[in-house]
Parts: sequence; C-alpha cells; structure tokens
Amino acid sequence: MPDGPRYADDFYAWTQHQAMVLRTMAVADNRFDRDNLAEEIEALGRSERDAVRSQIRRIIGHLLKLAYSPAPQPRYDWMASIAEARDTLEDQITPTLRRDAEAMLAKLYEGGRNRAELGLRGYGEADAAGALPGECPFTIDEILRSGCIPSR
Repeated sequence: MPDGPRYADDFYAWTQHQAMVLRTMAVADNRFDRDNLAEEIEALGRSERDAVRSQIRRIIGHLLKLAYSPAPQPRYDWMASIAEARDTLEDQITPTLRRDAEAMLAKLYEGGRNRAELGLRGYGEADAAGALPGECPFTIDEILRSGCIPSR
C-alpha cells in the first residue's frame, strides 16, 4: 500500500499528496509531462475544496436569512436549499476539507453574510440585513448538521 492519504478516505488530501509524489519522482523519459500532470491532479483537489467552501457559504447565507428575516413564516425555499447543500456536503466533505472549512470559517462567513444581506434587502428587509452579526454565530457542526435550523 502506498504511503500517504488513501483515495477512498480523503480525496482532497490524496490529490495533494499524489501531486507532491509526482513532482519528486525521477523521470527517465522526457515525454512524461510530470509538472503539468501534478498541477492537474492538484487542481482536481482544489476544485473539490472550492465546491465544499461554496456549499458552506450557501448554508450560512440561508441560515442567517432564516434567523434574521422578520417574515411571519419560515421561507421553505431557504430550508430546501440548506438541505440540498448539506446532502451535497455529506458526499464531498473529508476530514481534511472539514479542517479547511474550520480554518476558513471567518472568510466563509463573510461570503455567506454578504449573500444573506443581498437576499434580505431584495425582500425589502433592510433592517434585518443591517442586524446581521459581524462574526459567525454558527459552528461548523451546526452548519453541517442535518435539521439544524435557527429559530428567531
């Protein structure tokens, strides 16, 4: 068995490790495009990481709208979007990508907050948009946990 992360266990970590291994391998045949192949493998991992980050920003935006919108009834389309994003994350997130999300939570929150603010203003809810917290009120566990919806 090769050293490093396993493909089936942590795809993102596997891509980054395999790219590093490729770059350090001795290559006798100059027809082998080692550097570009390594870059493409890394790019696959970055694409997976970026997709996870995007889903987390999406969830944060909708959680904020649900928590701060003065609408008398919950907005079920936001809940459905959260459920869909969580289902997608369940298939994509790995231990390495979860640690990345935890480390990037402040930045991801900023993006999600911006989306929520625009959405609330689009519904004519400027007061709610102005009341959104400056720091993330949600933990990664709350963001990822199925059924976790804030109450007003």
